[in-house]
Amino acid sequence: MIKSLVVAAALALLSGSAFAHDTPGGGKGGKVTLVYDHELPNVPGKSMKGVLVEYAPGGFSEGHTHPQSAFIYATVLEGEIRSQVNDGPVTIYKAGESFSEMPGDRHGVSENASKAKPAKLLAVFVVDTAQRELTFPIKK
Repeated sequence: MIKSLVVAAALALLSGSAFAHDTPGGGKGGKVTLVYDHELPNVPGKSMKGVLVEYAPGGFSEGHTHPQSAFIYATVLEGEIRSQVNDGPVTIYKAGESFSEMPGDRHGVSENASKAKPAKLLAVFVVDTAQRELTFPIKK
């Protein structure tokens, strides 16, 4: 089911019919855009939100967390993304590969693995409908 939700969000993104606006976040060379936002009719109080993260060559996001209610499924659309969730290994995901983040996870590393080519990923959140902010910096 999650895979079909990602496909639906990706199709909306590619068709240009999704509601889009920039959202806070990113880092050097990172752009974050909300591309899909829909309440789940069979799960009261929850919504699915699709976020396109675009990294310029060498771009990255600062270490961050997400809302406590958020389950995230991310898939790389273009290029390669270097990622670390919690204290797990730093992993490079290529186009077509995906990973998940559970509620409360810390995303310490999220960056373009290339200094020469751009990279994009689509993060699909299942989150409380009232939640507007999706990314919070890790306090150092």
